[in-house]
Amino acid sequence: MRLFTALRERRPSLAAGLLALRSKAARGQIRMSSSLPVAAVCQMTATPDKDANFSACTRLVEQAKEGGASMVFLPEGFDYIGSNREETLVLSETLDGDIITRYTHLARKLDVWLSLGGFHERGHDWKTDRRIYNSHIIINGQGEIVSVYRKGHLFDVELTSKGVSLRESAFTVPGTRLLPPVQTPIGKVLLRARAIETQCFVLAAAQVGAHHAKRTSYGHALAVDPWGVVIGDCGGSDVGVTLIQIDLQALQDIRRDMPVQQHRREKDFYCSLD
Repeated sequence: MRLFTALRERRPSLAAGLLALRSKAARGQIRMSSSLPVAAVCQMTATPDKDANFSACTRLVEQAKEGGASMVFLPEGFDYIGSNREETLVLSETLDGDIITRYTHLARKLDVWLSLGGFHERGHDWKTDRRIYNSHIIINGQGEIVSVYRKGHLFDVELTSKGVSLRESAFTVPGTRLLPPVQTPIGKVLLRARAIETQCFVLAAAQVGAHHAKRTSYGHALAVDPWGVVIGDCGGSDVGVTLIQIDLQALQDIRRDMPVQQHRREKDFYCSLD
């Protein structure tokens, strides 16, 4: 919320309300009319080709900026999605490498904040263990990295009935303990639940379509308001951008009228139920 508070200081508040639309028209033809802060949730199809991925993301960011966005959200794996473990490791970079440097330049050029979800960052002991972080990076409009979150809840799953084994922990170093959203049909319900119980706007960028012969993504990049209402959905087939107006006054009103944070019980209460 502090990010959008900072962004709003650059724009006088002229109107209230929420508006979301799927941006499928030609670039430059759609722009938010209100001066409320605008966020853009992007959907893309990353491949092992980092240059092609950067070009695709640049087009999405430029489209979002032309639509009036102050902050643009790109999905996990925006940099690339490798076709196997070795390729995933070889393509990884450090925070001061070429890919993130390109994005800092892009943010500064367009004067837009970027949320880069799921960057393949080489770990601190890369030379000895060849493991990486799954890092979420926030870049401000001056091209400065202002926050890095390293995913802690790694995705390990064994689907024995389908012969599928996925072990992110085999090559990824855990960071903090926060659980990021999952984009699946169930994930859509979880995102709505998180929005309601935290009284926040939830913005979840996503991948869509076939990345290579072994992997396809579900899509449905979402924006959810504090009541759990889906106010933006990129669908399950195409790349694109959804533009969302962030009404911070409406958010404050919701939290005032239903102060759920004040209703939380101390952890000792739950221990007493054992």
